[in-house]
Amino acid sequence: MSSTKRIVLPPTHDVETVPFADGEEAWFWFSRCQLMRMDGARFVAGMVETPRPCDPDDVYRAVMDIYRQRLIGNPHLQVLGSYGEKLTPPDEYMREEQKDASLWRDALGRLAVALQKKGIVCKEEKRDE
Repeated sequence: MSSTKRIVLPPTHDVETVPFADGEEAWFWFSRCQLMRMDGARFVAGMVETPRPCDPDDVYRAVMDIYRQRLIGNPHLQVLGSYGEKLTPPDEYMREEQKDASLWRDALGRLAVALQKKGIVCKEEKRDE
């Protein structure tokens, strides 16, 4: 007879979470979390001012999913990483950042769609034209 252990988890508190407005907000949140991790921070659930509907790793996994699906490529990942580390988007009005700005918009648009499906980013409201 096999012995199985029963694990009882503590009850979770129903906390209302706030989804991100768009892919860029989610990416910069993830980037800030990564920078804090590199500085030694440890994250504890429920110890934040604005509860989010995911963990930072969920945003990373979503990026890697769209990469594996070939919706974005290595140049997109490089731009996301570079500007995520700077915590600022590329400036489309600066000639040397125009290509990066295009890759940035493309990657974050695709990330937003993936995160919307998971309820991490707000659904876009349909506008009447």
